[in-house]
Amino acid sequence: MILIKNAEIHTMAGNVIEKGSVLIEDGKIKDIGVEVGAPSNIEIIDAEGKLLLPGMIDAHCHLGMWEDAIGFEGSDGNEMTDPITPHLRAIDAINPMDRTFKEAYEGGVTTVSTGPGSANVVGGQFALIKTYGNRIDNMIIKEPSAMKIAFGENPKRVYNEKKRTPMTRMATAALLRETLMKAKDYYDKKQYAKSDESNAPAFDMKMEALIDVFEGKIPLKAHAHRADDIFTSIRIAKEFGVKITLEHCTEGHLIADYISEEGLPAVVGPTFGHRSKFELINKSFQTPKILWEAGVKFSIMTDHPVIPIQHLPLCAALAAKEGLPEEEALKAITIYPAEILGIENKVGSIEVGKDADLVIWDRHPFDLKSSVACTIIDGKVVYK
Repeated sequence: MILIKNAEIHTMAGNVIEKGSVLIEDGKIKDIGVEVGAPSNIEIIDAEGKLLLPGMIDAHCHLGMWEDAIGFEGSDGNEMTDPITPHLRAIDAINPMDRTFKEAYEGGVTTVSTGPGSANVVGGQFALIKTYGNRIDNMIIKEPSAMKIAFGENPKRVYNEKKRTPMTRMATAALLRETLMKAKDYYDKKQYAKSDESNAPAFDMKMEALIDVFEGKIPLKAHAHRADDIFTSIRIAKEFGVKITLEHCTEGHLIADYISEEGLPAVVGPTFGHRSKFELINKSFQTPKILWEAGVKFSIMTDHPVIPIQHLPLCAALAAKEGLPEEEALKAITIYPAEILGIENKVGSIEVGKDADLVIWDRHPFDLKSSVACTIIDGKVVYK
């Protein structure tokens, strides 16, 4: 058991608790309050003058997929030989011994959604993992957690260089539709085969990987920066009746009312840095504020390694600088991504029964001089 006491607790689930305590037992949060009873022989962490927050969550990154300071040998996020690769699994490429995992939890990031890049129209399966560990199998929260799809410049550029389809936005959409049509047919035949095995289709690993999409277990994770690409992703998801999350959503502020009407969540970023291609021309840190004002559920991401993952709070701070309320900016890297990812029952806020993923800060995380004093994941002190 561990007792954290005298902390300014930002629960992300209610009011700030001054001089509060949190009791941890068996990896879970057992009690929270100003006065918390605990045995006398347990480990005590005195957080006097410090802030306690839930571990931060990056809802879209490629942690462990592109290793640090290596180049091609550690580049395992894009299989640029086939535009349709739903059968690829992130967990077979993630290297948790890469030093960026240590930078993540030392920077207060305890949970991430990580997976393939956006070279392919269908890139493969994302995973939700904790950031501490040396064996990926023991770090998984949910896998697969989403099916990556991509629109816009990236698949166009990759396959134009190869002089093969898709070289246009039309072809990207057509390939995705074709794949989903085949997968739906495959899924339906498997359903019929439960009562009549003669209807069973020949095994197809790519189609097998898409069954979870049609059963509503995972969403399509749609890479789309430009407004027209966002609308195309929504159109196709509605055609097939499948779940979708809007990833990047760079021009979301231009169409915020439409996104709100559709009731879809957005994972916004990476906003810090250079406008490296045309579809980023309208990139702005005002996007989160405008989406929030329109009633859109959103989170803020780094797209690591595009932005190093430890700078997730900086991205939220810059959104706050552009008018997003500070509390909303904190929620955009804690409870909101947890809700978008469907793991709000485990992480994202400091509540009894949730995983004890907690971070003690010496100052507010939006202060450039702040640093992490202690990180706890699953009730274990992993950094202090």
